[in-house]
Amino acid sequence: MSLIASISQPVPELSRTALEWDRFLEFLAGYAQSRVGREWVLALAPSTDRAWLGRQHRLAEEMRLLVREGVRVGLGSLFDPSNRLAKARIEGAALEAAEIRGLLDLAEDIAGWAAVVKAPPDAMNGRMPELTTVSAELMTIDLRPLVEAMRAKILPDGSLTDDASPELRRLRREMERQQRAIEDSLRSALRRFSEGGSTQEDLITIRGERFVIPVKAEWKRRAQGVVHGASSSGQTVYVEPLETIELNNELVRLLEEEQAEIHRIFLQMTRQIAQYAGPILAGAKVLAEVDTLQARARFAEEYGCVRPKFEEPAGETTHVRTDGHGAPEFAAASGFAGSGETHARRSGHGAPKDSSVSEEFLMKRGRHPLLERRLRAQSHVRTSGQGAPAPGTIVPLSISLENEQRQLIISGPNTGGKTVALKTAGLLAMMAQAGIAVPAEELVLPVFDAFLADIGDAQSIEQNLSTFSAHVVNLNRIAASASQDSLVLLDELGSATDPEEGAALAVAIAEHFLRAGAWSVISTHLTSLKVYAENTPGVVNAAVGFDEKTLAPTYELRQGVPGASAGINIAQRLGLHAEIVAAARAQLSTQTLDIGRFLDQLHEQLKAAGEERARVQTLEAELTRERTRLQAEGLKEWRAKVRELEAQLESLLKDFAYQARETVRAVEDKVQQQKLSKDAERRIARLRREFAETFNTAVVAQHTGADKGDRHAQPHVVRHVAEGDTVRLRTLGKTGTVLRQIDDKTFEVAVGPMKMRVARDEIAEVVRSAQAAATPLQAVRSRKGISVQVAEPDAAVSWEINVIGRTADEAQDEVEKFLDKAFLAGLPRIRIIHGTGMGVLRRTLRAWLERHPQVASVTEPGQNEGGAGATVVELRE
Repeated sequence: MSLIASISQPVPELSRTALEWDRFLEFLAGYAQSRVGREWVLALAPSTDRAWLGRQHRLAEEMRLLVREGVRVGLGSLFDPSNRLAKARIEGAALEAAEIRGLLDLAEDIAGWAAVVKAPPDAMNGRMPELTTVSAELMTIDLRPLVEAMRAKILPDGSLTDDASPELRRLRREMERQQRAIEDSLRSALRRFSEGGSTQEDLITIRGERFVIPVKAEWKRRAQGVVHGASSSGQTVYVEPLETIELNNELVRLLEEEQAEIHRIFLQMTRQIAQYAGPILAGAKVLAEVDTLQARARFAEEYGCVRPKFEEPAGETTHVRTDGHGAPEFAAASGFAGSGETHARRSGHGAPKDSSVSEEFLMKRGRHPLLERRLRAQSHVRTSGQGAPAPGTIVPLSISLENEQRQLIISGPNTGGKTVALKTAGLLAMMAQAGIAVPAEELVLPVFDAFLADIGDAQSIEQNLSTFSAHVVNLNRIAASASQDSLVLLDELGSATDPEEGAALAVAIAEHFLRAGAWSVISTHLTSLKVYAENTPGVVNAAVGFDEKTLAPTYELRQGVPGASAGINIAQRLGLHAEIVAAARAQLSTQTLDIGRFLDQLHEQLKAAGEERARVQTLEAELTRERTRLQAEGLKEWRAKVRELEAQLESLLKDFAYQARETVRAVEDKVQQQKLSKDAERRIARLRREFAETFNTAVVAQHTGADKGDRHAQPHVVRHVAEGDTVRLRTLGKTGTVLRQIDDKTFEVAVGPMKMRVARDEIAEVVRSAQAAATPLQAVRSRKGISVQVAEPDAAVSWEINVIGRTADEAQDEVEKFLDKAFLAGLPRIRIIHGTGMGVLRRTLRAWLERHPQVASVTEPGQNEGGAGATVVELRE
């Protein structure tokens, strides 16, 4: 049974050699740790199954996050255990020590991966659902007891320890005693033979599992015992003295019992392993996939890859799946775009020809991984001792095709990168459909049902095919296979024959693929194809760059304009004799020269426009930074002013309190003094609270521009309150919905199921206006084809939550649920009351909130709102 999973709905037509697919897989397989992982990588192939593609990319993305967290999974012991486990299931069969050790190493790696899934790094909590699903079978059975029990019995050399069983320990103790008795007997015999000069050496050795002593060959008849062989020179024989024979016989018997006990222990271990055969085999399959995912993740990290996005077929309704933070993972072509598997783009040129066809093939700054690897290696070799990198940096390529413009004609100089552009587009699309992240800034593509390429010289002497004939045969095959979902890549179309006939044939072939609706990228030197691209709807010209000053290609791909071949300039740069170059220029017609000069001028103008655009973008970025800096400085000054006003207010309140107390002390009647003192303290406390609240409201109104333009406005009184507004009540501290306005100073407000009348000055602030944008929940529900239900809807969501007394984990769970409700309700901010204590709860919650995708900012409120015992969270819009 193979550990390698099959590819769901593999692409049947694949130009593997032309697009260097196998070479890339060999390169990618180098990142795998095990032979099984390498074999799995080499078996990867593009698929047309969208569900399979989405799952593979999610798995690879989760593994990439683990790699970033420094998690390194041990996979060096991974192998296919099918045969060993099948042997373990056979009654009476015993695995060898090396086989058992291999299975234990594998089980240990399986248990290690299961431990990672059960207790991932803190940053990965809840962020690896696909890896958890893949490893679900490993969560129910723990292999560590099996590993720990057997590890203690087997030594690194494969032998059993004395503690493998009580019987084995007893036998080995007896063997040790027996060996000592034999050695004592042999030493006695040695001393006796040495006195007569008959021994060759004063030592004890072993022959045929029996202890013997060396005796000179001429004295062997005088030594009473059994001869067990002679040395290679024949001068020494090895004699077992008669008095040692019975001792040796007993040792042999003990050795046989030891081997029988070892065999019994191995049988017992085999039975134990057989009981875990299912989990071990399942774990090996999981580790094989983990190895391939880890290889893809390490490659993606090293080459700065991104997850591709697949266009959904237009007109389909896509079910929304959240990633745990409320963000949609899939989006339909209706325009509801998420950050996950797919999103839709509209070209702005009308509907696609067929509702099942996607709309865009976008490759932004894509890089060919094999070319980049070679250039990196060259740059590393050529780097000088001062650390200056040598030339050899890869030039990224960008291609953009839309549903009504599916054909791209690339022209330009030789060695300018036209073939590389074709191979990059094809290879990156194949990588995306094989579940591999791509080296690019962005890749958006439809799901292709075939990758058809005619690149390079395919002549064959055996098949009697010339270069041109081989191209025609290949083109005929491609034309018969291509559909509107195919990617067709043709290099130097119309070459290798008469230029006039080749041009006519090239235009006809390009028109055929355009009518078929196939996505096609074609490179050429033929002017006829450039004119065809300029005059035909649905076709786009593109050019690879050429520097007229250095007479060298720039490898940049520029869409919208054709390119000049610059063959004579290339020949001059490569050192062709000057007289030949001059003669060639003289042969060119005036029209050809005019076209060449026009294209050169056009490319110069485009280059200047690009430089100007970059300069403008730089200026805009600097302006944005300056605006941000000024806003930050203004906010800093405002906060300083607020602190100054707070200090002044506090001073006034203290002075008022002092004057009130002094007035009370002046009263001579003690009873009246005590009564006035208590009354004064209550009034002081109430006034302090009211003054602080009024001050804060006024400052906020002044800063935010509330009630701007109302000359009668009182900063602490909210003026603009309308039916349907969500407001926060000053005394209760809860939010409610304004049902109606009773009069100018009174409103009817619903707080949950309770309705009440409140005065205008009881309303602290309008949390959300009825005229404001719809809540996130309402925005999603307004989309066609999307249905969202919320469990336990709350008519009035409070803006604060109290988690005092909770543990950090309990508080985080409660705050996450509360935050989701507040976000769906459209609240702009919430307040979390956690108390001061040792500060553990405060630090844990704030650190977690700062990473939350729905949180815009986390701040500590003023002392009147809780200070260090609370946290105010601003939510994203």
